[in-house]
Amino acid sequence: MAQPNPPPSIRDQRLVDEQHLKLLAIFHFIVAGLLFAGIGFLVLHFVFMNMIFSNPDIWKTSPNPPPPEVFAIFKFVYAFIAIFLISALVANLLSGFYLGARKNRLFSMMVAGLNCIQFPLGTVLGVLTILVLVRDSVRELYDEAGRREG
Repeated sequence: MAQPNPPPSIRDQRLVDEQHLKLLAIFHFIVAGLLFAGIGFLVLHFVFMNMIFSNPDIWKTSPNPPPPEVFAIFKFVYAFIAIFLISALVANLLSGFYLGARKNRLFSMMVAGLNCIQFPLGTVLGVLTILVLVRDSVRELYDEAGRREG
């Protein structure tokens, strides 16, 4: 019968936790970059739609042109999406910095929860971040970093 693997030593677990936190910080920066690209796409989409809705020649052949209020409603939707993307970008940047500095664990957990609604990449990042940050050994790393600063 095969012998079970012994539990990792505290030192080995610390190295694993450090690596996981470093990778999570990098992935938060990557997600922030993707959100920045999403903002660029949103701006291009807005400009394109604005050109379509503001050009009366496009609607001459249409029997039922859309009322001008339609694009006014779209503007609110664009504004809401832009605010969400900008907020998520800033939150992921901050969380990436905090993960690297072992600060504000609760903030990073909240950002991870919000990332879970950004399917599929944000969901994966959010779940993995939560799984790492709830470990007792990671909590100890954050406590030690807090004691060094305080």
